[in-house]
Amino acid sequence: MKLNAADSKKARKTFLFVALVLGVGLTVLYKTATLPAQNRQAEVAGRGAKVMPFDLEQTMHVFEKLDNGGLQRVVAKDPSNKKQIALIQAHLKEEAEKFRKGDFSDPAKIHGEDMPGLAELKAGAGKIDVRYTALPDGAEIRYTAKEPKLAMAIHQWFSAQLSDHGHHASDH
Repeated sequence: MKLNAADSKKARKTFLFVALVLGVGLTVLYKTATLPAQNRQAEVAGRGAKVMPFDLEQTMHVFEKLDNGGLQRVVAKDPSNKKQIALIQAHLKEEAEKFRKGDFSDPAKIHGEDMPGLAELKAGAGKIDVRYTALPDGAEIRYTAKEPKLAMAIHQWFSAQLSDHGHHASDH
């Protein structure tokens, strides 16, 4: 079927209008899906800067889930950055000491009191072995729980941190 010039022009305008509406719709859907996570990560980074002395842009958080708990590492992206490494080591050492006592106030300040796994960790802190280790490029905290429900709480806690820290965190 052949269209005359007027119908052809109308068809092109209709096509362009539909393409524009679809493009705007897809953009809105994308932004609706990504902006809440991006906003949350920006808020967490802002609160984190008040609690963590090291620079998030110069470091990486690693949250590795293990069968009986997990391994949390913070490392300097530049292994020669002695300032960031010293800040990481001091902070993680202090946090490990607090966590052994059931004091998870710093993660709560950053991520919120309703952070997944946090209530269980506070309640079961005496049943979790928390070990700090300095590393050449940062530090780590190893969490070991004999009770499966506490290991699951550690995993939930790690998942929340992975999500909240975005590109500043990894699971390996």
